[in-house]
Amino acid sequence: MDKLQENILKKDFEAILGQEETKKQLKSALFMNRHVILLGPPGVGKTTLAKNVYEFLETKNKELFVRVQGSPDLTAEDLLGDIDPIKAIQYGPLSKEAFTKGKIFKANGGILFFDEINRCSEKLQNALLQVLEERKITIGSYDVDFDCNFIFIGTMNPEDTSTEPLSDVFLDRFDIISIGYPETLDIEKEIVTSKGKKIVEFPVNLLDYAVSFIRELRNDERLEKKPSVRASIGIYERAQSNALLEKRKTVILEDIKAVISSVLAHRIKLKPSVKYLETTDSFIEEEFTKFKKGDYL
Repeated sequence: MDKLQENILKKDFEAILGQEETKKQLKSALFMNRHVILLGPPGVGKTTLAKNVYEFLETKNKELFVRVQGSPDLTAEDLLGDIDPIKAIQYGPLSKEAFTKGKIFKANGGILFFDEINRCSEKLQNALLQVLEERKITIGSYDVDFDCNFIFIGTMNPEDTSTEPLSDVFLDRFDIISIGYPETLDIEKEIVTSKGKKIVEFPVNLLDYAVSFIRELRNDERLEKKPSVRASIGIYERAQSNALLEKRKTVILEDIKAVISSVLAHRIKLKPSVKYLETTDSFIEEEFTKFKKGDYL
């Protein structure tokens, strides 16, 4: 049993609140050194969870956590490396010395975190197949394999439509683990108060009210895109700053109402059948006005 496996047995993902089933599944996959894709909407802690895995390695070399941002513009040469023309002239075009290693090699012995993996091109997917299966890379016409052993953790937002399709042969290299929104109101409130800045008093009943409103919107069938936990944090912070600008030391309901559209309008998307009947701003205002104040205020 190696050090990573020992730590998986005795440690937990302390940076993430809740998500016990997701943590268990991720530990199970990592224990067998399997590559993983975390599947979930924005703002649920996929990146935080991946960074937490790095701590299991117990290494002081922070460079062993390598982050790659998925993009259609990202090429195989960017990630794997390419032949340096100057060195090719000096050592020969097929010499090992002429090859300049790409970003992926920095993760050797550590973690390659690939954010929004479904934004990378099919060509890049194909370039990654060998290293995902064999943990080695063969570049072009070289007859030398380059060792590159790492844990690959990718993320995907299943609701994002501006993405590239992932091939079956590429997905076959991974285990897919789902992660969702915070399971309970109390967990989400704890995330909000621990991650968000506090500059004035935010009454507990108003925090319950604001976060519960966000959670109810996630269940609204008229929404195509749901508000993330960042929306809850945004309301928490903006309501406080609004109160301070109004020379108050405590948040009131009017502070939440004043910022709700600014925080939420771009974080939700109405379904076509709804958005032609009303604007996003009017939808938010109407839903916030109708929300059950009696339970909290």
